[in-house]
Amino acid sequence: MTTEPAAGRDAERLPAGALLIISLLVGSAFVMILNETIMSVALPALIADLRVTPATAQWLTSGFLLTMAVVIPITGYLLGRFPPRAVYLASMGLFSTGTLLCAVAPAFGFLLAGRVVQATGTAVMIPLLMTTILRLVPASRRGQTMGTISIVIAVAPAVGPTLSGVILSALGWRWMFWIVLPIALLALVAGALRLRVAAETTRAPLDVASVLISAVAFSGIVYGLSAIGESAAGGAHTAVPPWVPLVLGAVALAVFVHRQVRLQRGTGTAPLLDLRPFAVRRYSLSLVLVATGFMSLFGAIILLPLYIQEVLGDSAFVAGLVVLPGGLVMGLLGPFVGRAYDRVGARPLVLPGSVLLAIVMWGFTTLAAATPIWLVVVLHVGLSAALALMFTPLMTDALGSLPGELYSHGSAILTTLQQVAGAAGTALFITVMTLASAGAGVDAAGVHAAFLVAAGVSLVTVVVALAASRLPAPAEAPQDARA
Repeated sequence: MTTEPAAGRDAERLPAGALLIISLLVGSAFVMILNETIMSVALPALIADLRVTPATAQWLTSGFLLTMAVVIPITGYLLGRFPPRAVYLASMGLFSTGTLLCAVAPAFGFLLAGRVVQATGTAVMIPLLMTTILRLVPASRRGQTMGTISIVIAVAPAVGPTLSGVILSALGWRWMFWIVLPIALLALVAGALRLRVAAETTRAPLDVASVLISAVAFSGIVYGLSAIGESAAGGAHTAVPPWVPLVLGAVALAVFVHRQVRLQRGTGTAPLLDLRPFAVRRYSLSLVLVATGFMSLFGAIILLPLYIQEVLGDSAFVAGLVVLPGGLVMGLLGPFVGRAYDRVGARPLVLPGSVLLAIVMWGFTTLAAATPIWLVVVLHVGLSAALALMFTPLMTDALGSLPGELYSHGSAILTTLQQVAGAAGTALFITVMTLASAGAGVDAAGVHAAFLVAAGVSLVTVVVALAASRLPAPAEAPQDARA
């Protein structure tokens, strides 16, 4: 009678050293993802210091996300070809190098190049973290651990602007990188000394054509959106109209999808991304909801600091403090949402979350030049609560609806789409704000127009959530499915 529970507890125990490895990876991922949005509050200072337009400055965020979207599809190949320790060291090495480049950047071009190098390292970390957890964590504990990952992914972008505001209030924008650099180097040394994960590697060939096509597809779509905003802001005019990269990106995306399907049918070369997860309707609907959620998250992260500093006339420090309560709420709700998902599933959480998201986004459309700062805080807390109700259930439900052999591909697609949605949302909202503003700067009319578009996107989220709620629940034993 007593041996069975003991055996069960033994099965649930982590292997020796696993907790340290997972903590190292989670901490590294948190710092890297936080770094995605750390520039948002600093945009006004960068615009003045480097003499660029808002549409140009936003490339420090959208360019970061775009680079991740281009690199993430390759991570499946990298994780199969090289041992986890080598991948981790390469990831942290690139991130540390990019951080140093940003800290010493003499001009905007160098700063953007440093952000791209940072993003290249960051793109590898999340798939590495998820794959390592699948190798180390017993199936009975994977759901709880995946919930922790979801919290890291969701909370770190919300904390970035707060940290940025605190640093800018006392130091210059370069210190955002000088402070991060020793942390990155410490993680690099710790990984070199302690990261040991057994994994089989293969010498499978990389489909270079798919890599190039995906890069053209994602970069063309987001660059086209950003180029519209750049032109409207009176920035440097390009020889190619903005619609050209948009069309080129859309065509390249269609070619990429066709090539992956053809390679999947058997041509001797493995596809870069297995697209069969899209055939699972629950997965596809969850994907749409995650994408619209990330568009709302990154839209607010970019728009709110500009609104608080340029329209309300407050400091970067105030802008950082305004979004701090929302970040804390998202972090505090994460464990409760994870446990609620284990008990009731995704539907009772996602549908109310989508409705709350829509209410909050429409509330943002009321912001004006005389809006009290406490209302901005309340709206941002509401946004954070809505996304907390959505992200963990959606990510877990999406991957839990797939058969085990598609888990890694489903995870890569999900992570890629998060970055593309964030980059596209950032570019879209900045473009709308720039077109609607009366002058070259940011005004209340431009912010209102941008949030009006974001509110329209939130209505799509509610409609998709309603459609997803009518689907039957996924099969039992989701732990096995996720494995």
